[in-house]
Amino acid sequence: MLAAGALLALGVAPAVPAAAEAAPVPSADPFYRPPSPLPAGRPGDVIRSRPAAFPVSSAVTSTQVLYQSENATGRTIAVSGTVLVPKAPWTGKGARPLVSYAVGTRGLGDACAPSYTLAQGLDYEELFINDLLNKGWAVAVTDMEGLGTPGGHTYVVGQSEGRAVLDMARAAERLPGTGLTAATPVGVFGYSQGGGSAGWAAQLAATYAPDLDLKGVAAGGIPGKMLSLRSLEGGPFTGLLLMAALGYDSAYPELNLDSYLNDNGRKIKARYSDLCLLSFDLAPVAVDTAFRHIGDFTTRNPVDDPAWVARFNANDLGGIKPGVPVFQYHALLDEVVLFDQADAVHKDWCKNGADLTWKTYPFAEHLLGFLWGWPDSVAFLNDRFQGRPATGNC
Repeated sequence: MLAAGALLALGVAPAVPAAAEAAPVPSADPFYRPPSPLPAGRPGDVIRSRPAAFPVSSAVTSTQVLYQSENATGRTIAVSGTVLVPKAPWTGKGARPLVSYAVGTRGLGDACAPSYTLAQGLDYEELFINDLLNKGWAVAVTDMEGLGTPGGHTYVVGQSEGRAVLDMARAAERLPGTGLTAATPVGVFGYSQGGGSAGWAAQLAATYAPDLDLKGVAAGGIPGKMLSLRSLEGGPFTGLLLMAALGYDSAYPELNLDSYLNDNGRKIKARYSDLCLLSFDLAPVAVDTAFRHIGDFTTRNPVDDPAWVARFNANDLGGIKPGVPVFQYHALLDEVVLFDQADAVHKDWCKNGADLTWKTYPFAEHLLGFLWGWPDSVAFLNDRFQGRPATGNC
């Protein structure tokens, strides 16, 4: 949703360099096709890896990985991602820290996979990722379920995304030659869709990945109460609600989205399935969905169905106490991910006894919320890596 706030509104598409045109997209690249059956192993085990480009910096070793994780229903799956490690030796206190970086909205097409866009120098978060690398930290970036790898992307399905983020950190630690180990201090960062992913990583870590030495999580602009997505209907970002419906249909096939779609909805689904927000097909799709209603694409509204409501509710944040300190922040004027639902997550976490630092940026909308929250997020993670105690404000 980070990109959506700026790019759906502006219809921005970058120039594509020749190198990107020559590289095979993940759907045409055998690296992204997992073996069948998957090898026996644990969540976070590396299935395969290969060296990759990172055009932003020559001072970084980049490795693409295919690793094991679990989907929202607990089935073993393969997820792709990238491990980035500075070439210079770590000179800071203790072991080199690792940040598992959860990206914002990319779209649903395989060409949106961060492992592909980072290698092409086309990723809209690459400079922020490089800022972390310049601090000497390693960074691991998951593609999430279904971006790059076969199957639909489980967009804003937190139960899937949180596991992918945690297992990405495990994969980085288990990848030979990185210098990372099970004793590596780990932080998690994410904003927008990535903020929801980071929030779920915070909630799941104690039970799902207790082997990680997780020090803290910075989660901003989070879509935490999933039924709040209904507020997007009829506005400029109706397309994000449709993307969420497609994401939940991918995560929970029994929801059977196709049975709800009319002819127009089937056409939109076909276009969205390969959509990347940083692409030239963005503007037509945005025009097709902006200021429209779900009824324009369906014979009946899936969000009114109890089965859909139950799956949305199962991916709400706030019901589980994070086991590590969390920095949660939100732009008060956020026009894409509503402030009130994020505030509800903050209050639920506080009620459950979380070590939570909550901050509001009163004069920021969605994109500015990311920019203003970045230095605070980095400082929060640095303090955790330095062993300084968090001072929550619940």
